[in-house]
Amino acid sequence: MSEIVVVYELDEPVAGHTSAAGSPDTERLPRRVHAAPAAPGRPDAAGPRTLCGKDTFAMEKAPGQPSERPGAPWYPAEYASLVCPDCDAVMEI
Repeated sequence: MSEIVVVYELDEPVAGHTSAAGSPDTERLPRRVHAAPAAPGRPDAAGPRTLCGKDTFAMEKAPGQPSERPGAPWYPAEYASLVCPDCDAVMEI
């Protein structure tokens, strides 16, 4: 399989802590973790669609790269419960 980029489908913003400037920060937490092919010529950027067919435009790239070790998960371990089952099925092939 070609280069894969892990992307987060994000929830609506939630109020975070108040910064020193006094304006509240907002944090958008992952709602679902997807895999997407890398954009042509840009292995650090996701292509236009995830492996399950969703548009990646509003998604955020996960930090780091998927593990290339055999048997290691392609997604960050802390978000294992949020992995898209369709993307995961394609990654298993």
